[in-house]
Amino acid sequence: MTLKPVADRVVLKTIKVEDKTKSGIIIAGKAEERPQMAEIVAVGPGGNIQGKEYTMYLKAGQKVIFNKYVGTEVKLDDDEYVIVKQDDVLAVVED
Repeated sequence: MTLKPVADRVVLKTIKVEDKTKSGIIIAGKAEERPQMAEIVAVGPGGNIQGKEYTMYLKAGQKVIFNKYVGTEVKLDDDEYVIVKQDDVLAVVED
C-alpha cells in the first residue's frame, strides 16, 4: 500500500534523532517529545484550493523541519507517517 497525498498535503516519515553531546553522551529526558525532523515520502499535486493557488516546492526525499503539533498521524504496514499541509513545513535541511 502507498500513500498519495491530495491538494497541498505532504506525507512525512519522522526521523528519530538522539540528543547527544559533542563527546557522544546521550541526553535522556526528551524521549517522549515528538520529533520535528522528517523525510518527505510523497507530495500532493497542489493546484487551486479554495480560491488560492498552491505551487508545490517540496520534493520527495528532502529532509525537513515541521511544526510540532500539526498533521494527522497514520500507521501503514508497521510504518508511521504524518500528513501535513505544505505551509506546516518550516525549513528544508540541507547537508
